[in-house]
Amino acid sequence: MLFKKITKSFRRISGWLGLIFFSLIIKVIPKNLLYGFADLVSRIGYYLAGRHRRIAKESLSIAFGKEKTPSEIKRIIKTSFRYMVEGGLELMFLLERPALIKDMAFLEGEERLKACLERKKGVILVTAHFGNFPLMMARLSLEGYPVYGIMRRMRDERVEKIFFKKRKALGINTIYSQPRKACIDESLKVLREGKLLFIQLDQNFGTKGIFVDFFGKKAATATGPVVLALRAKAAILPCFILHNSNHTYRIIFEPEYEIKFAKTLDETILLNIQALTDIIESYIRNYPEEWSWIHRRWKSRPPQENLSS
Repeated sequence: MLFKKITKSFRRISGWLGLIFFSLIIKVIPKNLLYGFADLVSRIGYYLAGRHRRIAKESLSIAFGKEKTPSEIKRIIKTSFRYMVEGGLELMFLLERPALIKDMAFLEGEERLKACLERKKGVILVTAHFGNFPLMMARLSLEGYPVYGIMRRMRDERVEKIFFKKRKALGINTIYSQPRKACIDESLKVLREGKLLFIQLDQNFGTKGIFVDFFGKKAATATGPVVLALRAKAAILPCFILHNSNHTYRIIFEPEYEIKFAKTLDETILLNIQALTDIIESYIRNYPEEWSWIHRRWKSRPPQENLSS
């Protein structure tokens, strides 16, 4: 137990110091060296982050089974690692040079967003830990959209304070997922004021979520997008950010998602969370390198599974 506490403390201190170090490097590095530096850091990180590499391999095996060869899985993990490092370093770089953001991320289907906003009921932007998603939020903020995102607090308070300040500097307002009542109240207030609320629907939600199919296996999933949309009469708009080959991005707004109604409220929530999860899965299937595979998405299991085992 003591060893675990020491290990956790060491990891958190290392993460905090690493963040400070990279923040200083980014202040002086020219853009033409940024991606070479990111590639070097991701290659080193790939070999040092044994635990995360194992989780990524396990997650890809669950998602794709024998659809992909071991070499394909290895390539996806390496590219995913590189994209995560690039994304973090890009955000630090752009924080010092926000005028560059518009030249790096281009909006596709913005008319869908504007049409939803015209109703003045708020818009729930459903997305995932996919691509450089904070850049997507920052890009919309630069366009003058009021952007809010539901976030989990990081375990290390020092790191959380740094990220909170960076989000704020990019025009991204934070709503913390806990305490839950405060999160719901603030989210409803944002929507009733006609603003944008980002919700990432791709993480394990433990015993408080509902279980829907994700790559053919049950995954505990939050109900927030549907519950909030029903209460605030807000629109739901799936959106994703994709890498281009020249270090730019496409921000894609899918058609508005229309809520389908079933016999009961619980059935309605389940039906629609499954449909939104299917949209996220389709993007991950088409662009597997863009997703963060280091999260244990299927960690929580349905109660009936535990009873039968």
